[in-house]
Amino acid sequence: MIEGQNGLSWPLWKRLVSEVEDLGFAGMFRSDHFTNARPPDKISLEMIVSLTYLADHTQRIHFGPLVAPLSMRNPMLLARQAAALDDLSNGRMILGLGAGWQEREHYLFGFDLGDVPTRMSRFEEGLEVITLLLKSNEPVTFEGRFFQLRGAILLPRPQRPGGPRILIGGNGVKRTLPLVVRYADIWNATFLSPDEFRERSIQLDKLLNEAGREPGDVKRTLMRAGHFGRDTAELDRRLSWRSTDPRYAGKSLDEVVHILFTQQHEIVGTADMVLEQIKAYAAAGVEELMLQWFDLDDIDGLRAFAYSVLPHLSST
Repeated sequence: MIEGQNGLSWPLWKRLVSEVEDLGFAGMFRSDHFTNARPPDKISLEMIVSLTYLADHTQRIHFGPLVAPLSMRNPMLLARQAAALDDLSNGRMILGLGAGWQEREHYLFGFDLGDVPTRMSRFEEGLEVITLLLKSNEPVTFEGRFFQLRGAILLPRPQRPGGPRILIGGNGVKRTLPLVVRYADIWNATFLSPDEFRERSIQLDKLLNEAGREPGDVKRTLMRAGHFGRDTAELDRRLSWRSTDPRYAGKSLDEVVHILFTQQHEIVGTADMVLEQIKAYAAAGVEELMLQWFDLDDIDGLRAFAYSVLPHLSST
Protein backbone atom coordinates (compact mmCIF):
# COMPACT_ATOMS: atom_id res chain seq x y z
CA MET A 1 0.00 0.00 0.00
CA ILE A 2 1.41 3.38 -0.96
CA GLU A 3 0.47 6.96 -0.09
CA GLY A 4 -0.35 8.45 -3.47
CA GLN A 5 -0.12 12.04 -2.22
CA ASN A 6 3.54 11.67 -1.24
CA GLY A 7 5.09 12.49 -4.60
CA LEU A 8 3.61 9.75 -6.79
CA SER A 9 4.37 10.49 -10.45
CA TRP A 10 3.65 8.49 -13.60
CA PRO A 11 7.22 7.16 -13.90
CA LEU A 12 7.17 6.00 -10.27
CA TRP A 13 3.71 4.46 -10.57
CA LYS A 14 4.52 2.56 -13.76
CA ARG A 15 7.65 1.12 -12.21
CA LEU A 16 5.89 0.17 -8.97
CA VAL A 17 3.03 -1.51 -10.83
CA SER A 18 5.47 -3.63 -12.83
CA GLU A 19 7.56 -4.55 -9.80
CA VAL A 20 4.66 -5.46 -7.51
CA GLU A 21 3.18 -7.76 -10.15
CA ASP A 22 6.51 -9.44 -10.90
CA LEU A 23 7.70 -9.78 -7.30
CA GLY A 24 4.77 -11.90 -6.19
CA PHE A 25 2.75 -9.56 -3.98
CA ALA A 26 -0.93 -10.47 -3.73
CA GLY A 27 -2.24 -6.96 -4.35
CA MET A 28 -1.50 -3.26 -4.61
CA PHE A 29 -3.46 -0.50 -2.92
CA ARG A 30 -3.09 3.25 -2.74
CA SER A 31 -4.53 6.15 -0.80
CA ASP A 32 -6.96 8.58 -2.38
CA HIS A 33 -5.94 12.11 -1.40
CA PHE A 34 -5.44 15.42 -3.17
CA THR A 35 -2.64 16.39 -0.79
CA ASN A 36 -1.22 15.82 2.66
CA ALA A 37 -2.74 16.76 6.01
CA ARG A 38 0.20 19.15 6.55
CA PRO A 39 2.48 20.98 4.11
CA PRO A 40 4.50 20.63 2.00
CA ASP A 41 2.25 19.74 -0.90
CA LYS A 42 3.67 17.08 -3.22
CA ILE A 43 2.72 15.47 -6.51
CA SER A 44 -0.45 13.38 -6.18
CA LEU A 45 -1.41 11.12 -9.05
CA GLU A 46 -5.19 10.85 -9.52
CA MET A 47 -6.51 7.61 -8.05
CA ILE A 48 -9.01 6.34 -10.66
CA VAL A 49 -6.75 7.20 -13.58
CA SER A 50 -3.79 5.46 -11.96
CA LEU A 51 -5.83 2.33 -11.21
CA THR A 52 -7.01 2.22 -14.81
CA TYR A 53 -3.38 1.97 -15.89
CA LEU A 54 -2.76 -0.77 -13.31
CA ALA A 55 -5.83 -2.75 -14.41
CA ASP A 56 -4.63 -2.78 -18.01
CA HIS A 57 -0.96 -3.47 -17.27
CA THR A 58 -1.22 -6.36 -14.80
CA GLN A 59 -2.63 -9.86 -15.02
CA ARG A 60 -2.73 -11.21 -11.48
CA ILE A 61 -2.75 -8.75 -8.54
CA HIS A 62 -5.90 -7.35 -7.03
CA PHE A 63 -6.01 -3.62 -6.37
CA GLY A 64 -8.04 -0.66 -5.22
CA PRO A 65 -8.19 2.53 -3.17
CA LEU A 66 -7.47 2.31 0.52
CA VAL A 67 -9.80 4.07 0.79
CA ALA A 68 -11.87 6.36 -1.46
CA PRO A 69 -13.57 8.99 0.74
CA LEU A 70 -17.26 9.53 -0.03
CA SER A 71 -16.87 13.06 1.29
CA MET A 72 -15.09 13.86 -1.99
CA ARG A 73 -15.98 10.99 -4.33
CA ASN A 74 -19.48 11.02 -5.79
CA PRO A 75 -20.80 7.51 -5.07
CA MET A 76 -22.82 7.26 -8.28
CA LEU A 77 -19.80 8.06 -10.44
CA LEU A 78 -17.51 5.93 -8.28
CA ALA A 79 -19.78 2.89 -8.65
CA ARG A 80 -19.67 3.30 -12.42
CA GLN A 81 -15.89 3.70 -12.46
CA ALA A 82 -15.32 0.74 -10.14
CA ALA A 83 -17.54 -1.55 -12.21
CA ALA A 84 -15.60 -0.58 -15.34
CA LEU A 85 -12.26 -1.21 -13.62
CA ASP A 86 -13.45 -4.58 -12.39
CA ASP A 87 -14.49 -5.54 -15.91
CA LEU A 88 -11.23 -4.27 -17.41
CA SER A 89 -9.18 -6.33 -14.95
CA ASN A 90 -11.29 -9.51 -15.17
CA GLY A 91 -12.59 -9.18 -11.60
CA ARG A 92 -9.54 -7.91 -9.68
CA MET A 93 -10.88 -4.54 -8.51
CA ILE A 94 -11.59 -4.02 -4.79
CA LEU A 95 -13.63 -0.92 -4.02
CA GLY A 96 -12.27 0.43 -0.75
CA LEU A 97 -14.56 3.04 0.81
CA GLY A 98 -14.35 5.43 3.74
CA ALA A 99 -16.13 8.41 5.26
CA GLY A 100 -13.31 10.94 4.79
CA TRP A 101 -11.15 12.51 7.48
CA GLN A 102 -8.50 14.91 6.19
CA GLU A 103 -9.65 18.44 6.92
CA ARG A 104 -6.95 20.31 5.00
CA GLU A 105 -7.64 18.86 1.55
CA HIS A 106 -11.38 19.36 1.98
CA TYR A 107 -10.82 23.03 2.81
CA LEU A 108 -8.31 23.61 -0.01
CA PHE A 109 -10.48 22.03 -2.71
CA GLY A 110 -13.88 23.19 -1.51
CA PHE A 111 -15.37 19.97 -0.15
CA ASP A 112 -17.59 19.99 2.92
CA LEU A 113 -16.15 17.40 5.32
CA GLY A 114 -18.59 18.07 8.15
CA ASP A 115 -18.56 16.75 11.70
CA VAL A 116 -18.25 13.05 12.48
CA PRO A 117 -22.03 12.36 12.62
CA THR A 118 -22.43 14.09 9.24
CA ARG A 119 -19.56 12.12 7.71
CA MET A 120 -20.94 8.81 8.91
CA SER A 121 -24.50 9.59 7.75
CA ARG A 122 -23.19 10.58 4.31
CA PHE A 123 -21.01 7.47 4.24
CA GLU A 124 -23.95 5.19 4.99
CA GLU A 125 -26.05 6.82 2.27
CA GLY A 126 -23.20 6.49 -0.20
CA LEU A 127 -22.79 2.82 0.60
CA GLU A 128 -26.50 2.27 0.02
CA VAL A 129 -26.37 4.08 -3.32
CA ILE A 130 -23.29 2.16 -4.51
CA THR A 131 -24.80 -1.16 -3.47
CA LEU A 132 -28.09 -0.43 -5.21
CA LEU A 133 -26.38 0.56 -8.43
CA LEU A 134 -23.99 -2.39 -8.50
CA LYS A 135 -26.42 -5.12 -7.49
CA SER A 136 -29.72 -4.14 -9.11
CA ASN A 137 -30.51 -5.19 -12.66
CA GLU A 138 -33.55 -2.92 -12.60
CA PRO A 139 -33.75 0.89 -12.32
CA VAL A 140 -33.49 2.03 -8.70
CA THR A 141 -34.77 5.05 -6.79
CA PHE A 142 -33.29 6.47 -3.61
CA GLU A 143 -34.12 9.74 -1.87
CA GLY A 144 -31.55 10.60 0.78
CA ARG A 145 -30.25 13.66 2.56
CA PHE A 146 -27.03 13.67 0.52
CA PHE A 147 -27.69 11.54 -2.57
CA GLN A 148 -30.62 10.75 -4.84
CA LEU A 149 -31.38 8.17 -7.52
CA ARG A 150 -34.51 8.42 -9.67
CA GLY A 151 -34.91 5.34 -11.80
CA ALA A 152 -31.16 4.96 -12.34
CA ILE A 153 -29.42 1.87 -13.69
CA LEU A 154 -25.76 1.23 -14.46
CA LEU A 155 -25.16 0.11 -18.04
CA PRO A 156 -23.39 -1.99 -18.98
CA ARG A 157 -24.10 -4.22 -16.04
CA PRO A 158 -20.99 -5.44 -14.18
CA GLN A 159 -19.59 -8.69 -15.56
CA ARG A 160 -19.15 -9.93 -11.99
CA PRO A 161 -22.63 -10.41 -10.42
CA GLY A 162 -23.01 -7.61 -7.89
CA GLY A 163 -19.98 -5.76 -9.18
CA PRO A 164 -16.56 -5.38 -7.52
CA ARG A 165 -16.01 -6.47 -3.94
CA ILE A 166 -16.58 -3.68 -1.40
CA LEU A 167 -14.01 -3.04 1.31
CA ILE A 168 -14.80 -0.82 4.30
CA GLY A 169 -11.93 0.56 6.34
CA GLY A 170 -12.01 1.46 10.01
CA ASN A 171 -12.12 0.12 13.55
CA GLY A 172 -15.23 1.70 15.07
CA VAL A 173 -17.54 -0.72 16.87
CA LYS A 174 -20.64 1.50 16.97
CA ARG A 175 -20.80 2.69 13.37
CA THR A 176 -18.12 1.12 11.15
CA LEU A 177 -18.49 -2.57 11.98
CA PRO A 178 -22.29 -2.51 11.53
CA LEU A 179 -21.72 -0.95 8.10
CA VAL A 180 -19.24 -3.73 7.31
CA VAL A 181 -21.91 -6.27 8.22
CA ARG A 182 -24.48 -4.60 5.99
CA TYR A 183 -22.43 -3.72 2.93
CA ALA A 184 -18.89 -5.14 2.84
CA ASP A 185 -17.14 -8.18 1.48
CA ILE A 186 -13.86 -7.16 3.12
CA TRP A 187 -13.08 -5.42 6.41
CA ASN A 188 -9.84 -3.44 6.63
CA ALA A 189 -8.70 -2.52 10.12
CA THR A 190 -5.97 0.04 10.73
CA PHE A 191 -3.13 0.14 13.25
CA LEU A 192 -4.40 -2.45 15.72
CA SER A 193 -2.27 -4.83 17.76
CA PRO A 194 -2.84 -8.56 17.21
CA ASP A 195 -4.89 -8.79 20.40
CA GLU A 196 -6.96 -5.75 19.45
CA PHE A 197 -7.55 -7.15 15.98
CA ARG A 198 -8.67 -10.50 17.39
CA GLU A 199 -11.10 -8.74 19.74
CA ARG A 200 -12.63 -6.61 16.96
CA SER A 201 -12.87 -9.63 14.69
CA ILE A 202 -14.81 -11.52 17.36
CA GLN A 203 -17.16 -8.54 17.66
CA LEU A 204 -17.59 -8.57 13.89
CA ASP A 205 -18.41 -12.31 13.98
CA LYS A 206 -21.14 -11.64 16.51
CA LEU A 207 -22.66 -8.86 14.43
CA LEU A 208 -22.55 -11.00 11.30
CA ASN A 209 -24.30 -13.87 13.06
CA GLU A 210 -26.99 -11.53 14.35
CA ALA A 211 -27.56 -10.26 10.79
CA GLY A 212 -27.81 -13.76 9.34
CA ARG A 213 -24.41 -13.69 7.62
CA GLU A 214 -21.60 -16.17 8.11
CA PRO A 215 -18.29 -14.97 9.60
CA GLY A 216 -16.54 -16.25 6.47
CA ASP A 217 -18.60 -13.89 4.32
CA VAL A 218 -16.28 -11.00 5.25
CA LYS A 219 -12.53 -11.23 4.65
CA ARG A 220 -10.35 -9.80 7.45
CA THR A 221 -7.50 -7.47 6.42
CA LEU A 222 -5.24 -4.96 8.12
CA MET A 223 -3.21 -1.93 7.05
CA ARG A 224 0.00 -1.11 8.90
CA ALA A 225 3.09 1.01 8.31
CA GLY A 226 6.30 -0.82 7.51
CA HIS A 227 10.04 -0.26 8.10
CA PHE A 228 12.31 -2.94 6.64
CA GLY A 229 16.06 -3.43 6.58
CA ARG A 230 18.07 -6.25 5.03
CA ASP A 231 20.23 -6.23 8.15
CA THR A 232 20.39 -4.31 11.41
CA ALA A 233 22.77 -1.73 9.96
CA GLU A 234 20.34 -0.88 7.16
CA LEU A 235 17.41 -0.88 9.58
CA ASP A 236 19.33 1.50 11.82
CA ARG A 237 19.85 3.84 8.85
CA ARG A 238 16.18 3.66 7.86
CA LEU A 239 15.14 4.58 11.38
CA SER A 240 17.68 7.40 11.68
CA TRP A 241 14.80 9.89 11.99
CA ARG A 242 14.30 8.65 15.55
CA SER A 243 17.19 10.82 16.75
CA THR A 244 15.06 13.94 16.24
CA ASP A 245 11.92 12.44 17.78
CA PRO A 246 11.77 12.93 21.57
CA ARG A 247 9.84 9.68 21.93
CA TYR A 248 12.80 7.67 20.65
CA ALA A 249 15.89 9.83 21.19
CA GLY A 250 18.50 8.05 23.25
CA LYS A 251 16.89 4.63 22.89
CA SER A 252 18.62 1.65 21.34
CA LEU A 253 17.55 0.17 18.01
CA ASP A 254 15.98 -2.84 19.77
CA GLU A 255 14.01 -0.55 22.07
CA VAL A 256 12.72 1.50 19.14
CA VAL A 257 11.69 -1.61 17.21
CA HIS A 258 9.81 -2.87 20.26
CA ILE A 259 7.99 0.44 20.73
CA LEU A 260 7.07 0.76 17.06
CA PHE A 261 5.57 -2.74 16.99
CA THR A 262 3.88 -2.90 20.39
CA GLN A 263 2.76 0.71 20.81
CA GLN A 264 2.65 2.27 17.35
CA HIS A 265 1.49 -1.00 15.74
CA GLU A 266 3.94 -0.90 12.84
CA ILE A 267 5.73 -3.74 11.07
CA VAL A 268 9.42 -3.11 11.62
CA GLY A 269 12.69 -5.03 11.45
CA THR A 270 14.79 -7.39 9.39
CA ALA A 271 13.23 -10.34 7.56
CA ASP A 272 13.11 -12.65 10.59
CA MET A 273 11.63 -9.94 12.79
CA VAL A 274 9.06 -8.93 10.19
CA LEU A 275 8.00 -12.53 9.61
CA GLU A 276 7.49 -13.06 13.34
CA GLN A 277 5.30 -9.94 13.52
CA ILE A 278 3.28 -10.87 10.46
CA LYS A 279 2.70 -14.38 11.77
CA ALA A 280 1.41 -12.91 15.04
CA TYR A 281 -1.25 -11.11 13.00
CA ALA A 282 -2.04 -14.22 10.99
CA ALA A 283 -2.62 -16.07 14.27
CA ALA A 284 -5.03 -13.28 15.27
CA GLY A 285 -7.08 -13.83 12.11
CA VAL A 286 -5.60 -11.35 9.63
CA GLU A 287 -6.00 -12.84 6.15
CA GLU A 288 -4.22 -10.09 4.22
CA LEU A 289 -1.80 -7.36 5.32
CA MET A 290 -1.61 -4.10 3.42
CA LEU A 291 1.87 -2.82 4.28
CA GLN A 292 2.42 0.91 3.84
CA TRP A 293 5.57 1.39 1.75
CA PHE A 294 6.59 5.02 2.22
CA ASP A 295 9.75 5.18 0.07
CA LEU A 296 8.11 5.22 -3.35
CA ASP A 297 11.41 5.17 -5.26
CA ASP A 298 13.08 2.50 -3.10
CA ILE A 299 12.70 -0.35 -5.57
CA ASP A 300 15.78 -2.14 -4.27
CA GLY A 301 14.28 -2.23 -0.78
CA LEU A 302 10.97 -3.46 -2.14
CA ARG A 303 12.73 -6.27 -3.99
CA ALA A 304 14.71 -7.21 -0.89
CA PHE A 305 11.51 -7.39 1.14
CA ALA A 306 9.83 -9.53 -1.50
CA TYR A 307 12.75 -11.95 -1.87
CA SER A 308 13.29 -12.44 1.87
CA VAL A 309 9.73 -12.29 3.25
CA LEU A 310 7.14 -13.30 0.66
CA PRO A 311 8.37 -16.91 0.08
CA HIS A 312 7.60 -17.63 3.73
CA LEU A 313 4.00 -16.41 3.54
CA SER A 314 0.84 -17.84 2.04
CA SER A 315 -0.19 -16.30 -1.29
CA THR A 316 -3.79 -17.50 -1.12
